[in-house]
Amino acid sequence: MRIAIPLENGRLASHFGHCAEFTLIDVVPDTKTIVCTENVLSPPHQPGLLPSWLKQHGATVIIAGGMGSRAQSLFNDNGIEVLIGAPSENPNVLAQAYLDGTLTTGANICDH
Repeated sequence: MRIAIPLENGRLASHFGHCAEFTLIDVVPDTKTIVCTENVLSPPHQPGLLPSWLKQHGATVIIAGGMGSRAQSLFNDNGIEVLIGAPSENPNVLAQAYLDGTLTTGANICDH
């Protein structure tokens, strides 16, 4: 399983579509362990590009602060689970909370 998290200053970015980079975290769900973390630069902003780009990078889950409904639909079409309303936190902390079933999500902070 690979979790994608948009970054801003080393923490979850509030709006994934304009972040400069993503952390891609490889995890083993059965043992709830993080096995590899990689930061990759985002491609230039283009509406609708990130879901297929992250799928090409092996993402199966995205944890975001806010995301528009079209983007959510595109991620779902690409077989990527979407979690929105996550707090601005260190990506490894978010990934571990997801694995442990303790990730707290709130309201979608994106209104488009």
